[in-house]
Amino acid sequence: MNLQVNFAEGLRFFDNSYPIDKRTSYNVFSEHTVSFSDNYEIKFDLSLDQTSDIGNIVRIKADNTSRIFNLFYDGHGTDHLFLLNEEGRSNLVSVTLDKSNYPARQWLAIRIGFDLKNKIITLTVENQTYTADSIPLPEKFTPTIVFGKSDQIIDVPPFAIKNLSVGNSEKYRFLLNEYQGDMVHDIRGRVMGRVSNPDWLINDSYHWKPEAKFNSSIVSGSNYHSGRKELYYFNRDSIQIFNLRTRSSEAIAFNEPCPVDMRLGTNFIDQENDRLYCYEVYHDSIYQGPTVASLDLHSFEWRIESYDRLPTQLHHHASYFDTSSGQYIIFGGFGNMRFSNQFYRYNTHTQKWGILPVNNKGGITPRYFTSLGVDEQEHQLYLFGGTGNISGDQLLGREYFYDLYQLDFQSKVITRVWEIPWNKENAVPVRGMVIHEEPFFYTLCYPEHFTESYLKLYRFSLENGDYTILGDSIPIYSDKINTNANLYFDHDLNTLYAVVHQFEDDIKSDLHIYSLVFPPITEKELANHPTTKRKNKVWIICVVIGVISLGMGVVLFRPHRDKRKDSHIFDIGNNFNRLTDKDKPQPKANSIYLFGDFTVCNRHNRDITYMFSKKLKETFCLLLQYSQEKEGITSQHMSRLLWPEKPLQEVKNTRNVTLNRLRKILEELDGLELLFEKGMFIITQKDPTYCDYTRCIQILSANRWEAEYKELIDIVTRGKFLENEDNPFYDSLKEKTEKQIEPFILHAMEESHDREEWQTTIDLAQATFNIDSINETALNYMIKAMQKLGMHEGAKVKYFSFLLEYKKIMGKDYPNILKL
Repeated sequence: MNLQVNFAEGLRFFDNSYPIDKRTSYNVFSEHTVSFSDNYEIKFDLSLDQTSDIGNIVRIKADNTSRIFNLFYDGHGTDHLFLLNEEGRSNLVSVTLDKSNYPARQWLAIRIGFDLKNKIITLTVENQTYTADSIPLPEKFTPTIVFGKSDQIIDVPPFAIKNLSVGNSEKYRFLLNEYQGDMVHDIRGRVMGRVSNPDWLINDSYHWKPEAKFNSSIVSGSNYHSGRKELYYFNRDSIQIFNLRTRSSEAIAFNEPCPVDMRLGTNFIDQENDRLYCYEVYHDSIYQGPTVASLDLHSFEWRIESYDRLPTQLHHHASYFDTSSGQYIIFGGFGNMRFSNQFYRYNTHTQKWGILPVNNKGGITPRYFTSLGVDEQEHQLYLFGGTGNISGDQLLGREYFYDLYQLDFQSKVITRVWEIPWNKENAVPVRGMVIHEEPFFYTLCYPEHFTESYLKLYRFSLENGDYTILGDSIPIYSDKINTNANLYFDHDLNTLYAVVHQFEDDIKSDLHIYSLVFPPITEKELANHPTTKRKNKVWIICVVIGVISLGMGVVLFRPHRDKRKDSHIFDIGNNFNRLTDKDKPQPKANSIYLFGDFTVCNRHNRDITYMFSKKLKETFCLLLQYSQEKEGITSQHMSRLLWPEKPLQEVKNTRNVTLNRLRKILEELDGLELLFEKGMFIITQKDPTYCDYTRCIQILSANRWEAEYKELIDIVTRGKFLENEDNPFYDSLKEKTEKQIEPFILHAMEESHDREEWQTTIDLAQATFNIDSINETALNYMIKAMQKLGMHEGAKVKYFSFLLEYKKIMGKDYPNILKL
């Protein structure tokens, strides 16, 4: 059994939860036919993301026979059930595995063997092997091997594959190490197959994946139990439990509230005894209640543990629970205008706080925001970074530390391992440090002095402090001192988890959970993937380019083209007001879309829209508008529009932080820059960046829309301009844009109708309704076009919807009755 659940390379399949045309299909030899004699086998590792679905894993068809074999998965029962079938005829082999021994997201070794001479098929799943004999197999097998969706077989369970090989003495091996595109290469770099709707696993090692989000209206805390694969988010009244393996969550209300008056939500977990301890190191003298309580993670009953407290508050202290001694150790922190470099310990047996005596030989200075990690094998505790000063007095200011200290558990001596220079934006680490695969440790760092900041993953050398930045960034709202983040590593799932706990007003908070598959990689490593050299001959590429160019020349210089109707028409039925996903122009790399859903894709065609907070989105759209209409916007005018409630002299720092954050995000795209020139902020665009809004304005302003007719239709039919942005801030931009595009839409709608391009007419009518929901011209053209396409029921639905909308807005019935 392979316990390493995730690996950086492989292919994940979009499953039954997605529309049929979005499910993944991988044809292994679509680009290169192969044949086998005597025998051959198909081997791969399989990971099931969930274990309660059904569907096709792989289908094998022989070109010279009508027989088809498939491996089907059924997860409805208490066991995994793998069925090797002769499709439409009979089940040949069945293999069951206990789900408790083989949970979700664990890699399973699969082998399907074909003995062509002896007419035997063998199925092996992990350590179980079964055979079926007397199978009429051809002496020479030319297989079509399709994983996932295949022809009419549309049921696809949520699974991933890696380490695929097919063959006998001549083996074709596939690392599946692509990170983009739909062509699949073998280990020698040859294009062998094609995959539709791929989800390449290597991206999970660079892009932080949002897993879950929770919120609480009262003070809350969070922690992670690695043994149970559960992440806890709790307040005094209830607890949310998120299982990292199954990605399922449940909420449990306590019979009695937590007895501790929670101010910061600090806590730790005793994993051996399955108890979560909630504590407050400090309360003012008025409070006489308990300061430590523990929650039984089976019964979810609270138990008062202690009334003991420390003499001062310690915000953002580092911490570690020593299971062997039952002691919880904390270091540093900030409170009462002072930074601390003191070690304290809470003994779960005596239920008392006390000073942990250490020999500060290394001279670690008072600080908070320090990251702490433990090397269990070497019995060493490591402390990294933070901010504070030598005196501990906050009134004297603070500096940032980029140093590593080691505390030996036995001798209790602290030594400094290294200190490194720092030429980047000052940043602090999060509470958790992951020590895995020495000699490195991993932690997240962020500039905590910005309201809207971002976390980046760093890998530091334990020996000398050399570091590498890995993965993309995670947004964090760091305005409140209670806001914190943590980093965990799950060995079984082979995944890093970032937990961002953001406080809105020192009481309300939300929790965001992100995952990154180990080992994490750099942007350069992602772009250079796969590492296998593609050995395609340059002259082949040149020939292909030449052929394409010749073909384009033939098309461009055809003297005339037959007038035709739209060739691609879909039955919109009741969904007449939307293009199907397949028909919508798909987002591409380095692109920004303001029509429909606000969407931004970076240079790797990764959707980074989540990085735009509400204020960042407003700032970006404002800059984009003024960069098109004028030559930019002054800082004063920007401040008045974005922060109208604040005096100008108070806005400067907030504005600069916002612009710096926006610049950082825009660096994800090629050809897009935020500049300050001649006293104006301006966004400049050049190839390869594409923005549908700026492109639309360019075409309309140049009055050349007839030449760009098709492109403009694609833009305006993507959806309503800034469709989901209801803030009055956008009203001016929306009004100006819609005023510019409406004449074109109405003209194009009339022309498409005259050309009998009925589907285009419907799309443009809907684009008109996005601007004016009771436009009678659009209604007439849409109804006529739908009737021409035989969509009579859809036309009735649209008409009656229009009648309701008209009465809602005008307060009276629509006077011009249509005959349908």
